[in-house]
Amino acid sequence: MISDKPNTHHVRKVLGVLFPFLLTIIFLLLAFQNVDLSKSISLITKSSFFWVGVFLLVFFLSHFVRAVRWKVMINGVKKETSLLNLFGAVMIGYGVGCVVSRLGEVYRGFFLGRWEKLSRTSMFGTVIVERIIDMLALGFSCLISVYVYSGDLLVEVDWLKTSLVFAFGLMGFLIVLIYLLVIKKENFYNSIVNLVGKFSRKQGEFLAKIFGTLVDGFNCITGIKSYMLILLHTVIIMLLYAVDAYIGFYMLELNKMYPVNFEMAWILMTISAFGVVIPTPGGTGSYHFLAIFVLTRLFQFDSSSSGAYALLTHFISYVSFILSSLILLYFINKRNFKKGVPKENFLTVFKLNPDEK
Repeated sequence: MISDKPNTHHVRKVLGVLFPFLLTIIFLLLAFQNVDLSKSISLITKSSFFWVGVFLLVFFLSHFVRAVRWKVMINGVKKETSLLNLFGAVMIGYGVGCVVSRLGEVYRGFFLGRWEKLSRTSMFGTVIVERIIDMLALGFSCLISVYVYSGDLLVEVDWLKTSLVFAFGLMGFLIVLIYLLVIKKENFYNSIVNLVGKFSRKQGEFLAKIFGTLVDGFNCITGIKSYMLILLHTVIIMLLYAVDAYIGFYMLELNKMYPVNFEMAWILMTISAFGVVIPTPGGTGSYHFLAIFVLTRLFQFDSSSSGAYALLTHFISYVSFILSSLILLYFINKRNFKKGVPKENFLTVFKLNPDEK
């Protein structure tokens, strides 16, 4: 009898690839079911070019600050890292993520590892640690939103409380896990891996790789000064994200139609950010759904204006990520080639560096 395991494995892989796109379609349908797209597009065609330019400036600045924060995180491994390489890797990661959800995180760490001749595993580990920091920042940003909102945000957005409890619980677990892995490495690490290995050797080996990656990423951060700088840059990043959300109102001149303020932009930024957490390519669909929900439900914007806001802000970000990733990859490769460094592409970055095992 022929085993159906290979077929089952193939089906799972296909479903894993298709699932994010299925989610995208579902969220897009939910987001725009009550939106008059013709009115939304009409509003978009009247957008202010000046404010679109300001939006792009703040957009790129926020991700440049993210690159600077990453530089702080890996100072313990290599101090003289190129900010261009860091920024390029950040934008490539987001650009790839706009096409294939979550794959951008891998490419981000691998490109920097190749360009800077660093361990790709360690660089990917720093990306994971950074994502933990981002989730904590998002959680605290939501708490600020609850405080500044004029009504009861936890009632208006009934899933928010559960999400925050789950997020902080998960983050707390990961922080404790990382602490035990780093401080009590030998005893804790070996005990967990051996325990899992008794049930499945393959799972035990996989868990060992994950633990190793987390430890490598966390060990790149050294000293209290680094932690304080990471905190400072994280605050700046969140503020810049909120500023961009605020500028979004002015791009469409919604400030002439509705009373807008920075608190509204902050709340919109934090709630819609959950759309990026959902595994859809570039937050497509999930971001639109949540942005329209916040604008119509919390701030009584009409559906067409809300749809225009979601479409325009996402489109600008989406296209900017993809174009900037390709442009930066071209210029970084051109610069490196002049220095005698081989060019990298989306296949070569998976090769090991000479000093990696």
